[in-house]
Amino acid sequence: MIRIYGMPSCPDCEYVKRQAEGNDRYEIIDIGKDVKALKEFLRLRDSSPAFDGAKRTGAAGIPCFVLEDGTVTLQPEDAGLESGQVQTGAACSLDGSGC
Repeated sequence: MIRIYGMPSCPDCEYVKRQAEGNDRYEIIDIGKDVKALKEFLRLRDSSPAFDGAKRTGAAGIPCFVLEDGTVTLQPEDAGLESGQVQTGAACSLDGSGC
């Protein structure tokens, strides 16, 4: 099963969530719902080099995908999903460039 970490307030997360909903291949984890989910995500973010670029640009690094083999990626395509087009102003980063 592919785990997807994200939040409802993230437009990129909502886009991939709509694609994954109802598909048993995916588990959607809302990191804002409880502190345990947030801690799981932060542990990944602190330890995985997949987040290096996100950290450099000030992005949160969501949505995040943990594939069946344990690979951590920020690319929806690696998880069999499509990336969405972020609308101007509909981003999580402080500079408006993404999540």
